[in-house]
Amino acid sequence: MAVTGFRSRVVALTVLIATAVVAILVVVSHVLLSRVTDADAHDLAHARAEAVAANVTAKGGQVVLTENGSEALDEVAWVYAEGRLIDGNVPATMAGRVEALVDSGRSQTASAGDYLLYARRVPFDGHRVMVIVRVDLTPYETSEQRSLTLSLVLGGLTILLAGGVAHLVVHRALRVVHEMAALADDWGHHEPGRRFNLGIPRDEFGELGQTLDRLLERVDNALADERRLTDEIAHELRTPLTVLRGEAQLAQLSGGPVPPKTVLSEVDRLDTAIAAILRAARARADEGNRCDLRSAARRAIGSRAVEVTFPARTEVAVAPDTAVSLLSPLLDNGLRHARSHVWITARDRGDSIVVDVLDDGPGFDAADVERVFEAGVTGGDGYGLGLPVVRRIAASAGVKVRAVADGQGHVEVTFPAAGAAT
Repeated sequence: MAVTGFRSRVVALTVLIATAVVAILVVVSHVLLSRVTDADAHDLAHARAEAVAANVTAKGGQVVLTENGSEALDEVAWVYAEGRLIDGNVPATMAGRVEALVDSGRSQTASAGDYLLYARRVPFDGHRVMVIVRVDLTPYETSEQRSLTLSLVLGGLTILLAGGVAHLVVHRALRVVHEMAALADDWGHHEPGRRFNLGIPRDEFGELGQTLDRLLERVDNALADERRLTDEIAHELRTPLTVLRGEAQLAQLSGGPVPPKTVLSEVDRLDTAIAAILRAARARADEGNRCDLRSAARRAIGSRAVEVTFPARTEVAVAPDTAVSLLSPLLDNGLRHARSHVWITARDRGDSIVVDVLDDGPGFDAADVERVFEAGVTGGDGYGLGLPVVRRIAASAGVKVRAVADGQGHVEVTFPAAGAAT
């Protein structure tokens, strides 16, 4: 329905513009034609007056015409000498108008109904001679009316043609848009890797294709993120389940009970992993929250032996649970790989607060600082929440996390400061 409305608006606008253009052209052409016919009528009147004036002569002291054998000429041209008609037959309906032109004694034009009257003063040997001619304007007016009618008919056809062409063009254009949108929708569901690949946009359809390609790229990336999340969930949940299964099988073989401490520990790990994954999925809803990073770090440390060195101002624009979910697995990772010592520090950079989680273990290789955040990549015995989920939580909350290869265990977490986020 929206497409039909858009098509109707375009066609209506086209018809409106075409109507305005046609109206202007018809008016201009009619005015120009009127001026041309008016000029032709005046030229004809002047030519008749010139022809009659050329035949005026004097004979016996009186003004006469040398040629006067045309009755038709007598009806359209009259010669006056000294105010007296000497040649032609003046119709009674315009006798008064003709005499007024003669009495004026000067050359001029005047209208009399459907006729144009032209008076020409002819200087002739001291005599006052006036030649009056008339031109029938009916043929000129008829020509103008026919021209106006033809212009209106052609203008109407032009408007209809413009509307029809606009309807056809818009229909075809929208059909292309509809087909491209349908293809993009189908590819997004079944073949997210497909692209239009129209190259550099040369028109609006090229721009549409480029936009749809970007949309498909985002859909493809979203599906890839979904697959990665699934892999991370499987990776995080498999380890504690494997431990529980192994303990249960060992107890079954030995005939003894499963140690409660082991069961509770692994169940806690499962609960921590599930909670962290849920926070990663909901981190966008927590945007705009803030917390005291010192307090969040204390919660993450719990009863573990970790030294803390924080500045006075440690308020960050991250929800408290999100901060705990980020720091807790990093501390677990440090305790797992440390020889004897784990500590956490914070640096205030104005618009951000950088937290360094450090241990005196072997640290990261320079070639592996990015790989450690990939699902399935672990070091040592692979204990605790994986770094891939840590990076996912960080990315969702607007936090940056990276491993630093400096000869010791070192992970740097950059939180947005609460003052900078407002």
